[in-house]
Amino acid sequence: MRMECDSTRRMSRRDFVRACAGAVAAPQIVHSSVLGLRGATPPNDRITIALVGLGTQMKMHHGIFLGYSETQVVAVCDCEGICLKREQDRGNAHYAKQLGQERYDGVAAYRDFREIVARDDVDAMVIATPNHWHALIAVAALKSGKDVYCEKPLALTIREGRAMVTAARRYGRVFQTGSQQRSSNEFRFACEMVRSGRIGTLEKVVVNVAGPPVDSWHIPGEPVPEALDWNLWLGPAPWRTYNSIFAPGPHFEGYPNWRDYRDYAGGMMTDWGAHHFDIAQWGLGTDDTGPLEITPPNGRDIARLTYRYANGVILEHSGIFDRVGTEFIGTEGRVMVNRGYLETDPSDIMAEATGPNEVNLYRSPGHHQDWIDCIRARKQPICDVEIGHRSASVCHLGNIAYWVKRPLKWDPVQEEFIDDREANRLLQRAMRSPWRISV
Repeated sequence: MRMECDSTRRMSRRDFVRACAGAVAAPQIVHSSVLGLRGATPPNDRITIALVGLGTQMKMHHGIFLGYSETQVVAVCDCEGICLKREQDRGNAHYAKQLGQERYDGVAAYRDFREIVARDDVDAMVIATPNHWHALIAVAALKSGKDVYCEKPLALTIREGRAMVTAARRYGRVFQTGSQQRSSNEFRFACEMVRSGRIGTLEKVVVNVAGPPVDSWHIPGEPVPEALDWNLWLGPAPWRTYNSIFAPGPHFEGYPNWRDYRDYAGGMMTDWGAHHFDIAQWGLGTDDTGPLEITPPNGRDIARLTYRYANGVILEHSGIFDRVGTEFIGTEGRVMVNRGYLETDPSDIMAEATGPNEVNLYRSPGHHQDWIDCIRARKQPICDVEIGHRSASVCHLGNIAYWVKRPLKWDPVQEEFIDDREANRLLQRAMRSPWRISV
């Protein structure tokens, strides 16, 4: 698997904007008369979007983008035919109603994402497939000149994540990672308080999520549903027989359990970890780097997986999931934050809004809107691909430490373990033929 990396990996926000200004064309301009839409965003410049992976999460994304006057969903893609037809019909029905007519057929349906990549009239792709597909689809989209919104965790492995960063920089594209907590006020305010010193010197961060994935070899095979292309669902993952645990079908409500199995994901360590470790990274101010040491619990003196950063701060994985997703502990207080929940000790730490002389972080208008705004402005969004990669890397590093069961030293610049061949082999996975990533 060839994953090239270059010096653009640590490009600053200013450098990115400068590079885009000189090298990147504006999004495809779609005239409202071509789309046949009334009340289109002036000056007739809707951004055309394709959706890949039409499960529970994408149904939410689809509804959001259908509701924007600035975007036009022109294609949907999934390897399961019933879901595919459902979302195609949903899009066409929406635009037919908007047009005041009985029929609209402008939303195309595809089984294979490569057919969308080949279209030069698609500006951007939204990816919400299982994790083992993220890097392959994203890199292909970026190389074809499309901007990308990709669900978290960014990639299945650290090497795949770096390949996505390299492609986004090389081809000058706008890439939003779907770690949407960065666009929520309580998380931003929590990190502003921490970075402004309201809890004194930060000493420890605790992230509460469950642990690593498990293997799937013991799960029995079942007949493949007629509407599902199981070989395509597996894609680069090792071959195995179908089971509805992985792809439960179009009538399933909720989030399927492929995320618990190692061939397709990183367990809750990466699934929820990509949210809460991401907030830990934001509060630490380490969006472009990572920890230096990772130590797994040993049943004696070390009870929790711990990370040590260059500034001496310890990040702990509690291994449980409760109401406090991320907790920052300093010499003069604590900040505890989760979705819809913010608490400080002492309580008056959060009594005042962030002041002009304190650390003011990126204020997003909403995760999807931020991506759209940044596509137009050709600038990095709130959870740019490098940020998404670094946060996912923290999760992957923890999983690797759990797997090898010993302390590890990490070089966040070279992105490799120091003097540990076994651990370094776990930075990437072999891909089933014919799938390969070439940036």
